[in-house]
Amino acid sequence: MPLAIVRAGPADLDDLALLFDAYRQFYGQPADLARAREWLRSRLRLGEAVALLARRDGAAVGFAQLYPIFSSVRTARLWVLNDLYVAADARRSGVGRTLLDSAAAFARSDGAAGIALETARDNAAARALYRAAGWREDATQWYSLDFAAGVH
Repeated sequence: MPLAIVRAGPADLDDLALLFDAYRQFYGQPADLARAREWLRSRLRLGEAVALLARRDGAAVGFAQLYPIFSSVRTARLWVLNDLYVAADARRSGVGRTLLDSAAAFARSDGAAGIALETARDNAAARALYRAAGWREDATQWYSLDFAAGVH
């Protein structure tokens, strides 16, 4: 079963939205396919994100979504691998690793200085995948203000 990774475009939006909705549900959000589709459509149309779609025998089985950021200190573009999801029936078959490698190849070809991601410390499966793919963990501390939660 050959696996193909493509940069998602308008023709891929319906398949991508199904996976994105499942991804959001995985993280405790309610199912909302229309919201997922509109979010993706806007990000891709405005050039605010790049989505890589994994297809096996034509079926969409996973995706990675990257957002650009910029480092003032490095005076360079970086990419954040914000979303990575593989459908449950396609896990442990190399889809996640292929998406990671494809995301890194995309960032390199874009001339970026690097690529970063963040995941929960208790997400052992994801952390093992990232380490196996050559990613390294660091001690950077992220802080946030959650405006929806009424903080500041």
